[in-house]
Amino acid sequence: MADAAPKPAAKSVPKPRDQHLRDMADCIRFLSMDAVQHAKSGHPGAPMGMADIATVLFRDFMQFDAGDPHWFDRDRFVLSNGHASMLLYSLLYLTGYQDMTLDELKRFRQIDSKTAGHPEYNHADGIETTTGPLGQGIGNSVGFALAERVLNAKFGDDLCSHFTYVFMGDGCLMEGVSEEAISMAGHYKLGRLIAFWDNNSITIDGPTRLAVSDTEIQRFHASGWHVQEIDGHDTDAIHEAITAARAVTDKPSLIACKTIIGFGFPTIAGTEKAHSDAPGEEEIAGARNILGWDSPPFVIPEPLLREWREIGAQGRKARMAWADRVKAAPAELRVEFERRNDGKLPVDWPKAIALARAEFIVSGKDVATRAASGAVLNHLAPMIPELLGGSADLTTSNVTKAQSMVEIEPGEYGGTYVHYGVREHGMAAAMNGIALHGGLIPYGGTFLCFSDYCRPSIRLAALMRIRTIFVMTHDSIGLGEDGPTHQPVEQLAALRAIPHLAVYRPGDPIETAECWEAILSTPHQTALLALSRQPMPLLRHEPGSENKSARGGYVLKEAAGSDRKLTILGTGSEVHLAVQARELLQNEGIPTAVVSMPCRLLFEQQDAAYREAVLGRTRARVAVEAAVELGWERYTGLDGRFVGMHSFGASGKIHDVYMKFDITAEAVVRAARESLAAAAPR
Repeated sequence: MADAAPKPAAKSVPKPRDQHLRDMADCIRFLSMDAVQHAKSGHPGAPMGMADIATVLFRDFMQFDAGDPHWFDRDRFVLSNGHASMLLYSLLYLTGYQDMTLDELKRFRQIDSKTAGHPEYNHADGIETTTGPLGQGIGNSVGFALAERVLNAKFGDDLCSHFTYVFMGDGCLMEGVSEEAISMAGHYKLGRLIAFWDNNSITIDGPTRLAVSDTEIQRFHASGWHVQEIDGHDTDAIHEAITAARAVTDKPSLIACKTIIGFGFPTIAGTEKAHSDAPGEEEIAGARNILGWDSPPFVIPEPLLREWREIGAQGRKARMAWADRVKAAPAELRVEFERRNDGKLPVDWPKAIALARAEFIVSGKDVATRAASGAVLNHLAPMIPELLGGSADLTTSNVTKAQSMVEIEPGEYGGTYVHYGVREHGMAAAMNGIALHGGLIPYGGTFLCFSDYCRPSIRLAALMRIRTIFVMTHDSIGLGEDGPTHQPVEQLAALRAIPHLAVYRPGDPIETAECWEAILSTPHQTALLALSRQPMPLLRHEPGSENKSARGGYVLKEAAGSDRKLTILGTGSEVHLAVQARELLQNEGIPTAVVSMPCRLLFEQQDAAYREAVLGRTRARVAVEAAVELGWERYTGLDGRFVGMHSFGASGKIHDVYMKFDITAEAVVRAARESLAAAAPR
């Protein structure tokens, strides 16, 4: 019988410069490994590798008060490598956040616990953002840091002056969004942003050399960052590096921390085996021996826990001093600051919508909904100063810059408009950070086809239910000559499939104003506006302030002559085709109603009686939209028909493209006849 393979030799750990700080860091290490082992699932390696960095940061630099987690002027801590979630949960427990109990640590990765596999915003206080998809946290942190500077320019150092710290791993830096975020931060000189790179050279597959050979240090230098390289287990070096980074005010800072993944494990430290999954009782016992940790699982020695709790409370004095400064601020400035922090809009902001509606009705002109949106913003921006607009290099195409808006420039943050450059993903991630920071309402534009570049951040915004507003123009084959590469066909269906995302596609200028009103009236919902390039007729001329679009769908034109026999549903640039088709069908003696459905999500939130009244009892229904059918069958049923796209688009004049794919009023009429025949009694 062959001899058993010898066990790997136990690995030693470097002697600490400060044994007490090592003991404090070990509190994080053992809570993390115990929780992962208890759950039989998780990622212990990064928390163990970054524990020394986190200890120095939270003990000596972080401005926060665990007793008031929502203090506005707290420093923000973002864990971009979200799989290291036990590092964050351990810190929250150790520093005394009330809702992060030891029982919650023991429920790590269990259903309905506050300690999800990756940090989830609103699950527990102290979790600033939902991370997990690598690189997203870097993008969020740029938004946090930019928001702090914009609000500082408005309200001054006394009311808003704090840092954003972000932890990130090798995987975060491999993701493309990281490059967009790093470049953006360097360009805008975000000196209050400090990033810690967990440079352990390990990913799930093995050493990073399997997949990358980048020189990350040069990359950050090239993007205008202040860069330092340190031993991530040397607490003196960590302290000195953070001190130096905080002193640099005109550049974001990278601290590249050379660490050992799974620091303290006897056999798997420094290898991919420390990255993921439970380490096993034997490995944990070995770590206890190597690090001299005698406490049983989930037990922190009282002196160490007491010191951690003191760290959690040491910001209280600074918070109270800040509160005194807020009280002492000039009344007008204080009222505005507190209103924004509370997430409340100015009392008279709906007047902007009323003014825009009146303007459209008086004009009566055909207007592209992107232009209508720009006109609405011209009224909204002066009345809601916290609106922070922007675009991914498509400002004039998206019509996202209101006339009153001033552009933000590197080192100059007094404006309200951001040029994000051709960085759709970075823009979307940064806007999420801005929304999460508070005090500002971000919106940003690109073409609807490029929502694919933004999708991971759009999804996370919807998951967090935050007020990030995505303005997507050129929303169909109606963009014309740019052709199928730029003509969105499947995007509307894909975006509507994201839970909690309100996708608005207004059919005329009045609906565009109403959609903006609905978006701004719903603070805990992510929204996306799909807007047309081509002009569209004004379909509603009635005065008044009733927001019909706020119910998601409504009867735009009721059947005339007798009971409704047919319902035509449409959105956006196809609603006027539905109206034209109705006229043709009414002339044939077929009582036909037109339903405009600018937002399906809102329509689904209405009660059953309202939805039935809008759709009508007839089974003869036709939906028309210059996109794929997916989702419309819910409303058209087995006897209904769909007029829309069944392939990619084509380059050509707008009229010619619609004719080529037979998206016309005549096509709607033909489909209506088929649906009437199918729904007829047999």
